[in-house]
Amino acid sequence: MADNPPPPIATGDADAPLPRAGSRRWGRFVVAGLLVVALLTAGVVWAVGRGSGHEGPVAQPWTLEPYEGLGAWVDAFDWSHALGGPAPVVDEHDLAAMAAEGIQTVYLQTSHTGVPDQTVLEKDRLQGLIDAAHEHGLSVMAWYLPTLEDTDADLERLLASAELDVDGLAVDVESTAVKDPAERNARLLELSAALRRALPDKVIGAITLSAVHLQVVNPSYWPDFPWAQVAEDYDVLLPMAYWSIRLPEWRDGNRYVGENIDRIRAATGRPDLPIHVIGGIADGVTVEQVQGMLAAIEARDGVLGASLYDWATSSPQEWAALSPLRERNPAGADQR
Repeated sequence: MADNPPPPIATGDADAPLPRAGSRRWGRFVVAGLLVVALLTAGVVWAVGRGSGHEGPVAQPWTLEPYEGLGAWVDAFDWSHALGGPAPVVDEHDLAAMAAEGIQTVYLQTSHTGVPDQTVLEKDRLQGLIDAAHEHGLSVMAWYLPTLEDTDADLERLLASAELDVDGLAVDVESTAVKDPAERNARLLELSAALRRALPDKVIGAITLSAVHLQVVNPSYWPDFPWAQVAEDYDVLLPMAYWSIRLPEWRDGNRYVGENIDRIRAATGRPDLPIHVIGGIADGVTVEQVQGMLAAIEARDGVLGASLYDWATSSPQEWAALSPLRERNPAGADQR
């Protein structure tokens, strides 16, 4: 996740990568009279995938379910014309390819401050991607990176994204455009509280910088990051555990992911805090490192799932290495 970010650097002064190149709507619900009532009472919804021919339970939108299992990330530089040029590297065909790789949720950037006249980016094109994802059985998680320079504008963009036919919303907390850390923290908490008031019954995620970065690698980058308060306003944290942009001592998927999980839970005082790990950057990691990431997750309780940043830089071998994560999403594990 990044907002016109610099190239990744070994010292890791930012977790942001270099941009480059509704629920799962499985078509008509199966209606079978009283059987449907019984299934709904049991909390299980069955549906048929549009055009996919798959049958299975649907991950319920705006719950923790879409964060479970295996996910992939797509930023606005990859799919939009405004930021990606006339031939973006990600289009609707990529959603079918994601499903074929076993991905269960796509994290799709839906707004960007670099296009100030559009609260939601290229809405028609965006809706086409969302529809394609749902057609192929993927949940869609909208995300946006607020700069915190104008929290009212940030809130407007977040709520506009929430109104799309998406399955949830995550806030990308990494901008240091507000230079004073105390003011930055105050604005972050102000925005988070306003978003929570606007969406009181929705599960909302916070995409965060890595705790290793903020506590060990570069403590001056964001001093006194309000981990505990963020964990109160959001239901799940998604740390950007990008070991590929770290110095060699941290360039280890197992160590970096594991220590980030442990440090975040210690900083929040929440040993059971729901976490979805974002690994990467995909074209800078090895399959062995991805396997290490999986091992770190499997060694800890309560990790909902994981993903790679990002789809356009990933390889089939990496997705194969992470395939055991699919079992963490009961609603999607048997969809293929």
